[in-house]
Amino acid sequence: MATLTARVLPVPVRAGGGRHLVERNFLVYRRSWIVFVSGFFEPVFYLLSIGIGVAQLVGDFRLADGTVIGYAAFVAPAMLASSAMNGAIFDSTYNIFFRMKYAKLYDSMLATPLRPWDVATGEVTWALLRGACYSAMFILVMLALDLVESWWALLALPAAVLIGYAFAGAGMALTTFMRSWQDFEFVQLATMPMFLFSATFYPIETYPGWIRWLVELTPLYQGVALERAFTTGTVSWSLVLNALYLTAMGTLGMYVASRRLGKLLLK
Repeated sequence: MATLTARVLPVPVRAGGGRHLVERNFLVYRRSWIVFVSGFFEPVFYLLSIGIGVAQLVGDFRLADGTVIGYAAFVAPAMLASSAMNGAIFDSTYNIFFRMKYAKLYDSMLATPLRPWDVATGEVTWALLRGACYSAMFILVMLALDLVESWWALLALPAAVLIGYAFAGAGMALTTFMRSWQDFEFVQLATMPMFLFSATFYPIETYPGWIRWLVELTPLYQGVALERAFTTGTVSWSLVLNALYLTAMGTLGMYVASRRLGKLLLK
């Protein structure tokens, strides 16, 4: 009876309303599981081709604290962070834009007791669950290839989820401002340079002064710093700042996304 009442009465706020959207996405992807699973292979192929293939030419790497690791062990955590970013961005931009502009999914949802904040939390939660699955499998690949140097790597999965949270919130917020598919060119314009230059393939110390400062401000660098510190064991208190950066980014993005959805759809 309580469930029926909650579905019929226009209650302003209901805790956990976003779970209905998570359930909906789960049912959809259960019928197209190949699409879901295929997202795991891209970072693995990058790791095998660059991290292991190129590693034969590069040799060992010396970190800032003097720790010496192989090039594959240096690149692998950056691939993990990049995978979390790409998965979250894809789910929170392309998929959400289609559901909002063409499928009109959110219009029908907001005709129920669900509110814009429920939609935002539901979509971000789904992106995190999907990203966590990919990240967990990638970490298992790293373990199988002996690319994990420390027990701190137990925190690599929560860190990947945090990276996904930051980019999912920001991606969803930006999607509410997009007018057509052409606007997604700006998404690639932002993510591709971050993937290439956020200390992904070489140390941050190789950059000159102001460029290094600029790179250290990018969100992906925060994630790469977290993952590399956990998998190599070079943990320091500065990681708290990296985590706070990503948390603030995701929370602000979700807030903007919920406000924009309300403005666009509740006219």
